[in-house]
Amino acid sequence: MTESFRALLISEDEGGQRVEVADVPADRLPAGDVTVRVDCSTLNYKDALALTGSGKVVRSFPMVPGIDFAGTVTESSSPDWAPGDQVVLNGWGVGERHWGGLAGRARVDAGWLVPLESAFTPQQAMSIGTAGYTAMLCVMALERHGVTPEQGEVLVTGASGGVGSIAVAVLSKLGYTVVAVTGRPEEEEYLIGLGAARILPRSDFEGPGRPLAKEQWAGAVDVAGGHVLANVCASTKYRGTVAACGLAAGMDLPATVAPFILHGVTLAGIDSVMCPQEDRREAWRRLARDLDPAVLEPMTEAVSLEDCLPTAERLLAGQVRGRVIVPLIEA
Repeated sequence: MTESFRALLISEDEGGQRVEVADVPADRLPAGDVTVRVDCSTLNYKDALALTGSGKVVRSFPMVPGIDFAGTVTESSSPDWAPGDQVVLNGWGVGERHWGGLAGRARVDAGWLVPLESAFTPQQAMSIGTAGYTAMLCVMALERHGVTPEQGEVLVTGASGGVGSIAVAVLSKLGYTVVAVTGRPEEEEYLIGLGAARILPRSDFEGPGRPLAKEQWAGAVDVAGGHVLANVCASTKYRGTVAACGLAAGMDLPATVAPFILHGVTLAGIDSVMCPQEDRREAWRRLARDLDPAVLEPMTEAVSLEDCLPTAERLLAGQVRGRVIVPLIEA
């Protein structure tokens, strides 16, 4: 009898898209040289788009979503991994073009995996997930461009979300004075607990602004794009750096070149999906060193496979704080 595993499966027919929890035979796993028992996965913004059909995320059907997972290698034809190794995967088109982590098993290319840092359990690694790994890439970009705590405040937009929450926690631990931007004033206590020095309303950044504004930020982490990013750039200090990693407020950038050619501002683009292995591993090593695992529990919500779709709808509506994990350890 063929072994099977539970998976969240997205299919499509003439009636549209359908999402179900199904028992999937192991022989349906896609090609790859490493098979992993998934201990925990996550529900990210991109996963929410895929599950609700709100964005053209899924490239082929049927698809198991889930751009993240942490688990244990069960089979490997690669010399890089052996059964029993604990691993993490973020990105690489998993959950979009290749079956992802919202399932009891995954089969992937060996080069997509990184070792699970000993500082974290699989559940903690997924509380961090692509969001936290992206936040760390943003912090590394600020450091690479010379932004130091002594230079002044660092702004984090979308601060109560997954990327923002981890960015606030890491930056504050590293000694930066963090200003958190959020559209959810009820999260002020939560953000102060993560280390934010003060909170600003998202509405301060949403409208069309001047090409140049009062210089305020030594650096910034932006998940929004659109007018928010344009206004952040306009108010960044001379030779400051803005790390841009998201488009929650839009893909456009209604800005001028003024901040870049008059104030020498650097706009550093952050891609976590196809990021080289060396940078991935360094980001996870830095997270193990610079993120206090104690901050993860208050920002993490655990849901079952069956609850992923309604949770995805809440996530897109801006009703989810921090991170959502999906434990998948099977008997």
